[in-house]
Amino acid sequence: MKLKTILSVFTIGLFTMVSHSQSGHNCSRVKTQGHADMRSDRLSDHHIDLTNAYDVHFYKLDLAIERTSTYVDGVVQIHVEVLAPVLDSLIFELWDDLWIDDILLNGTTAVPFSRDESAVIVPVDFVEGDQFFVEVIYEGTPPSGGGPLGNGGMNNDSSPSWGNQATWSLSEPFAAYEWFPCKQSLTDKIDSVYTFVTTNAENMAGSNGLLTAVVDVGASKKRYEWKTYYPIDYYLISIAVAKYVDYTVYAEPDGATEPIMIQNFIYDNPATLPYFEDDINETVDFMELYSELYGLYPFANEKYGHCMAPLSGGMEHQTMTTQGYFTPGLTAHELGHQWFGDNVTCASWSDIWLNEGFASYSEELMLAEFYPGSEAESMNDRHNNIMEFDGGSVWVEDSLNVGRIFSGRLTYNKGAAIVHTLRFLIDNDDQFFQILQEYQTMYGGSTARAADIKAIAESISGLDLTAYFDEWYYGEGFPTYRVEYSVIDGELIVLLEQDVSMGGVTPFFTNDLELRILKDGGDVEFIRLADIDGEISYHSFPFEGEVDAIAIDPANWIINEYGGVSENNNLANVVENTAEIEIYPNPATNQIVIKNGADAGTYFIYDAAGRVVLSGELLATKMIDVTALSSGQYVLKINGGQTAFTKN
Repeated sequence: MKLKTILSVFTIGLFTMVSHSQSGHNCSRVKTQGHADMRSDRLSDHHIDLTNAYDVHFYKLDLAIERTSTYVDGVVQIHVEVLAPVLDSLIFELWDDLWIDDILLNGTTAVPFSRDESAVIVPVDFVEGDQFFVEVIYEGTPPSGGGPLGNGGMNNDSSPSWGNQATWSLSEPFAAYEWFPCKQSLTDKIDSVYTFVTTNAENMAGSNGLLTAVVDVGASKKRYEWKTYYPIDYYLISIAVAKYVDYTVYAEPDGATEPIMIQNFIYDNPATLPYFEDDINETVDFMELYSELYGLYPFANEKYGHCMAPLSGGMEHQTMTTQGYFTPGLTAHELGHQWFGDNVTCASWSDIWLNEGFASYSEELMLAEFYPGSEAESMNDRHNNIMEFDGGSVWVEDSLNVGRIFSGRLTYNKGAAIVHTLRFLIDNDDQFFQILQEYQTMYGGSTARAADIKAIAESISGLDLTAYFDEWYYGEGFPTYRVEYSVIDGELIVLLEQDVSMGGVTPFFTNDLELRILKDGGDVEFIRLADIDGEISYHSFPFEGEVDAIAIDPANWIINEYGGVSENNNLANVVENTAEIEIYPNPATNQIVIKNGADAGTYFIYDAAGRVVLSGELLATKMIDVTALSSGQYVLKINGGQTAFTKN
């Protein structure tokens, strides 16, 4: 999903359990951060546990929908397999105010049911391995508003630009139940889905998979029959109804056995298609690029496409994105989701980075390929937005907070920025894209967590990425880098100092850092600072010539503020003394005395968490008062040397 203006605040409805009846009322039950892996924002913990007792294999939606309202009338089949030893109740979700006329078991027997807010409970009697289905016959008007794009599960509006009226679904993250009965669990992908939409003959209806038939059912109505046979998550099932024209193009990515259809349902307005035609055609180039970088388009046997609807952005409905307009960035983002979010879906909304961070980085890759140079400005804009506030992690602690899930600053911009950082740390594009391809291969058609892509990245690159994830994914904030340098006897000496915006959460960042050295005479040299293990680190490199200027992180690999660059010829003395420091007494009570090391310099004492707890200038006596320190383990660093000591 990409929002034109991503909302930073969203209010979750407050609900409570009610008596078993067709219609409930809103009260005051709140889910909190303690339910980080909850699948639904309305079911009770108990009911969610009961939904784990079965696996959904197939949905058939057979619905009547018009472009003029959100009213839904139809039948949904839910085919399941029992996972628990005994299943005595089938529980699924449906919006409280949608009226259920009947529920049939295996298509023949009407069965009793009860309702507990959004939970529908159907008594059954099955054992592990049994397969059965229920048909839910229902009708009504879904709720409006409340979603991350300001919409509900089913929406109706007219385009402010083109005037065309449309009805469309938007279920992410918790709104599928607002328009059809379903199980809202990220980790239970549906094996296949039929979506049949009956509508006025002047309309067209778009959905997932392939359009297998358009049937004239009489009374000036037609039924559009869509079928997909790829695994699909509940929130990616979609419907869009409007007066459309079909504009279809084809991509021919390497590895495809035949051209891949890109089917676009564009407003039936004489001006709309000509206005967007060139932008839509770029989808071909983007698909061929991503197929090269990520692996073949994952739904190549069916299609890709777009349905227009009056929303301020786009939603990556599997094989047929719903999109309000067409720009290179928006189209690239939603197409990137077909790999990151659709083929492989985050297993928890806490790990939404796996969807949105990589889709957002897909925009950067598109810009680099087709609009070279503009990706630098784009990444700089992302960094500036991230650093408008000090804190916030990419990982979502409260996975029921919709506003936080879809934070533009953290989920989208910081999410894309730290993918860029990961690419820099791997320092090998062949390996980086191999990681993304292996991720698609291992988890395609399923779900994954951040730990899964970490394991793949470590296996392929040979790196330990624990610090990267701790600091940039789970951690908060960003560094401000300051550089001092000196050139002495063919050696460039660099002191790197970092101040961090959220030192109480992330004391310092250990990632490598790139410097661009502009020499007198105009030559340019790049150096990479590695082994950064604290707020201050020293580095030296063989170097010929004189420094004219130094740029910190010129390619924006790292989210950081600029703290300045200055020459300091005293750094030579720092690097000359790299011996380990010896101190006594150790353990210490009140003072420590340095037995070797430089006669002068700034010392830093770090606690076990890596925080600087004491610093100052070394006295001529080489004695440091540590009385104020609490008992524990510490590290003293001065003039390139360091040693550990214990404070009693």
